[in-house]
Amino acid sequence: MTLGEAEAFETELSENSELRELVKKLERTAGLLAQAMPAAPLPGGLKEKVLKRVDRSEVGRGTPCPPSTSSGAQETARPPVEALAGFRFLEAAGKSDWKQLPVPGAYIKLLSLEKERGYAVLLGKIEPGVRYPAHVNAGPEDFYILTGDLVVGDRKLVAGDFHHADKGSQHEVNYSVEGCTLLAVLTVDDPLVAFAMA
Repeated sequence: MTLGEAEAFETELSENSELRELVKKLERTAGLLAQAMPAAPLPGGLKEKVLKRVDRSEVGRGTPCPPSTSSGAQETARPPVEALAGFRFLEAAGKSDWKQLPVPGAYIKLLSLEKERGYAVLLGKIEPGVRYPAHVNAGPEDFYILTGDLVVGDRKLVAGDFHHADKGSQHEVNYSVEGCTLLAVLTVDDPLVAFAMA
């Protein structure tokens, strides 16, 4: 993106409330995707490089330079991320909070509930060979496949594929050959959301 394109986008963003809402949703979804992925080790020294860069950028904005310690390193007082208002974190996908569905080998995990906006974000997990029964969708559904495969009708979805279903649409039996993990955005009145909250 060029500087001119970035400026044009920022101008449109400041004037267009629908675009601002879309950007907020995309930012939240990107954050949830990042949380759902397995942890990967960081390259050596990356954390220190990032913290030095942050410290330099704070000093450049007029923030006082933190006092030096006896070792010559700078000491900064930062609140833990969990203490910042508006943030919530969950353990990695395989660790906790999964609920077994009535279908053996199928699980869900509630990540976020936005009652006032009418949607919830969940993780779904299906073990290899599991068949999820045919059903009518209570509301619109959006699925993003994170790992494995999911066969929906005559379409085989794999990691990176997306599926949308309208309210009232009919899903035939869905199944997974290898097993899969998916990110789902559902309406708050969806029975799966109620089950996840129970």
